[in-house]
Amino acid sequence: MDTKLYPRARFRLSGDCALLVEYGDGIDPAVNEKVRAMTACLRRSALKGVQAVVPAYRSLSVLYDPLATDPETLEGGLLALEADPREAETAGPRVVAIPVCYGGQFGPDLQVVAEHTGLAGDEVVALHSAVEYPIYMIGFTPGFCYLGGLDSRLRTPRRKTPRTELPAGSVGIAESQTGMYPVASPGGWQIIGRTPLRLFAPERETPFLYEAGDRIRFVPIPEAEFVRLQEEEAG
Repeated sequence: MDTKLYPRARFRLSGDCALLVEYGDGIDPAVNEKVRAMTACLRRSALKGVQAVVPAYRSLSVLYDPLATDPETLEGGLLALEADPREAETAGPRVVAIPVCYGGQFGPDLQVVAEHTGLAGDEVVALHSAVEYPIYMIGFTPGFCYLGGLDSRLRTPRRKTPRTELPAGSVGIAESQTGMYPVASPGGWQIIGRTPLRLFAPERETPFLYEAGDRIRFVPIPEAEFVRLQEEEAG
């Protein structure tokens, strides 16, 4: 299988205290797996001066203390870690189940997706909830996860006019991706459902329910279960 991996990592400066490390082109599972492996490797290695590692689709950003290290030293350290197969090993991805109430007031665009794809509403739900989606990256708003693996039969363009505010927990589709809105925010994705879970809770010891490299599995629930779980989340 052809991949879009570069034969060698490419390094770019990103401001005065960050190094961008690129491993390939586009949205590609093999490229993102490389990013995930090197992110885990870096977090284990405790390279001098590294303060944080932020993974994305095809690259990772290494935030560092410029008084403790420099880009050239980091490049050498990264290449040495990559060359050691023991360091490149990663644990299997964690699967996080997310309950979702599809359609109706929770998924106002479910029928839009159904009409665009030529599927029935229940077929959209069945296809959307049948996959374990890898989290390629987190961004846009706190905890917004960009997921890969959407069934090609569900591909639907973004809305021509974005909504000014979507409820927290909204689950949507845009082109070849699906994702969740952890906080109330504007958004142009086609909303097909909503989860009652608090995806982002800054007061928790672990504010997010997932991280890049995990997998998301959507679990359809009825409205009564949504209400029950929402009340539990409210405490």
